[in-house]
Amino acid sequence: MSVREQLVTICTAKQMEAQIIKGRLESEGIPALLSYESAGLVYGLTIDGLGEVEIKVPEHLAKEAKEILGV
Repeated sequence: MSVREQLVTICTAKQMEAQIIKGRLESEGIPALLSYESAGLVYGLTIDGLGEVEIKVPEHLAKEAKEILGV
C-alpha cells in the first residue's frame, strides 16, 4: 500500500491558513501533507473549491490531529 493511500483529509482551508495548520500539526509531531489544485494557487482564486487546500495526515493520527485543531 502506498503512503498516499494511508492519508486522510482532516479539514480544508485557504492556502495561508493551511500552511499555519500544517505547521501546528508538525510542531506536535504529526506529519501533514497539503493537497491542492495548482490553478487556484497560481491565479489566487477561491471560487467553487478552486484554491481550497486539503490538509492530510496519516490515518492512524487523524483523531489526534482533529483534537489538536479542535475540528
